[in-house]
Amino acid sequence: MKIAIAADHAGFELKEKLRDHLRAAGHDVTDLGTTSTASTDYPDYAAAVGRQVTSGEAERGVLVCSSGVGMSIAANKIPGVRAALGTHAEEVALVRGHNDANVLTIGAKFTGEPEARELVDVFLQTQFEGGRHARRVGKIAELEHQAAKATGDSR
Repeated sequence: MKIAIAADHAGFELKEKLRDHLRAAGHDVTDLGTTSTASTDYPDYAAAVGRQVTSGEAERGVLVCSSGVGMSIAANKIPGVRAALGTHAEEVALVRGHNDANVLTIGAKFTGEPEARELVDVFLQTQFEGGRHARRVGKIAELEHQAAKATGDSR
């Protein structure tokens, strides 16, 4: 699977480990940064991953910051992104199966490497269930469309 991954400075070390884990599992991983623990702005990385996912350059995205929340908020500003913070494997399976989440965010401050690997694996292995969930995901897309229309954006 084609995966886009990125982190800010707080998530850099965990991102590096997750990138290597994904590559070892046979995934085609595009690392969009950051490249050190020097201070950076998480919205830049959230946007880069979100755009790769919505353009089809990547099938899914993984973002890491201190809490995972900032990345989730920023990524969800990209039309078509459904980013979700993952804290538990069952939760991640639900956001994939029910919400068709296409970007997973992880908080490096609260998630150890073994748990983060498990969350990413569940995120990539779980399929969207469709059915009644597809109707709901369609309603999310309609909310995006209405918001864009209200602001004059041509999304």
